[in-house]
Amino acid sequence: MALGFLDRTHSIASSGWSRWLVPPAALSVHLAIGQVYAWSVFKPPLEETLGLSGTQSALPFQLGIVMLGLSAAFGGTLVERNGPRWAMFVSMVCFSSGFLVSALGVALSQYWLVVLGYGVVGGVGLGIGYISPVSTLIKWFPDRPGMATGIAIMGFGGGALIASPWSSQMLEWFGTSTGGIATTFLVHGIVYFVFMAMGVLLIRVPAEGWRPPGAQARENGGGAMVTTANVSARNAIRTPQFWLLWVVLCLNVTAGIGILEKASPMITEFFGDTAAPVSAAAAAGFVALLSLTNMLGRFVWSSTSDLVGRRNIYRLYLGVGALLYLVIALTTNTSKLLFVLCAMVILSFYGGGFATIPAYLKDLFGTYEVGAIHGRLLTAWSTAGVLGPLIVNAVADSQEAAGRHGPSLYTASLFIMMGLLIVGFIANELVRPVHPRFHEPTESIEQTKEAR
Repeated sequence: MALGFLDRTHSIASSGWSRWLVPPAALSVHLAIGQVYAWSVFKPPLEETLGLSGTQSALPFQLGIVMLGLSAAFGGTLVERNGPRWAMFVSMVCFSSGFLVSALGVALSQYWLVVLGYGVVGGVGLGIGYISPVSTLIKWFPDRPGMATGIAIMGFGGGALIASPWSSQMLEWFGTSTGGIATTFLVHGIVYFVFMAMGVLLIRVPAEGWRPPGAQARENGGGAMVTTANVSARNAIRTPQFWLLWVVLCLNVTAGIGILEKASPMITEFFGDTAAPVSAAAAAGFVALLSLTNMLGRFVWSSTSDLVGRRNIYRLYLGVGALLYLVIALTTNTSKLLFVLCAMVILSFYGGGFATIPAYLKDLFGTYEVGAIHGRLLTAWSTAGVLGPLIVNAVADSQEAAGRHGPSLYTASLFIMMGLLIVGFIANELVRPVHPRFHEPTESIEQTKEAR
């Protein structure tokens, strides 16, 4: 049980406290842990200094993403039980400590400490930090759950836009020797600790029975797909709705991450045989543009879902996404502008899918243990993180071995992604309201709240 100021009861908001202070608290955590997407900045200096292969230098990042999914899945119930302040504190300690352990590892030329620190310890901070504000934001914004979660999860997508240039500058200042890299890791650990501490101190949970003015009418306007009942995390995984949404998230992420992971070489090879090939600088700009649309899509599309409904917005992500993959496959290298625009929209759907899923879960399962349910669902992300790059890279390698080049390296992958999105579209269409037999009795919920 969390003690002292970390206890849930010590973070209950007083009367008149503004709910608009909660999104900045959530952002302080998500902007920090979003640094994981900037790990590639450290790969070249680590490879050169410690004599690592590309596969070895990627291990901390890969392990961090795996631990994100596992810690979110297994720690979701603890997050619900102990509250967001406790969860943010755990995330802050683990994520910052991961950098400190990594700094020690580089200074001693012991790469296994970098893997342990950033990948395992820091990975736990990623998972707990990712889900820590979700249920709290939904409770504060029952009238706008998509917008609220979109703000926070947008921070995770945008964290790399801050971390990447900052990390590069640190390496320029301190150098790329073991001492320079270790100092850079040390500074990161300290700065992120301070930055995340602001969220720990600022976060509040609403008092029992609190509702924003005028929210009742808006909450009840969601139709049959928005429940007024509640489902426990244990019961949620027994419902077909949970597994249908697992498929929806997994396939939407698989399709998006397939482009994101291979964006630079893909655009270079798509237009390599044209009269105006894409330069390395332009390819890097393309990657940055995709990162930006990934971040903005998390807020724009999830906010839109509050107006049009969660099922409809996923129809857009999956249905239009499939059509855009078809357009890229059929037009091949005929238009750079068309290729870039299609990829930007696909990546905005990728980000939007992450940000909208907590609100979709709230609609179907209620607010009772939505954070824990969200944590379990994030195993779909871990699966997609392996599946998407595997499909694109394996197909490209096989096509290259067959003597093909240019767009031919990716055409089969594009059709595979289109097929996956169609399967996800069908899964979304099959989602129905949760059967009442899975609903949690009111007395049980009250007893659980009293125990907390």
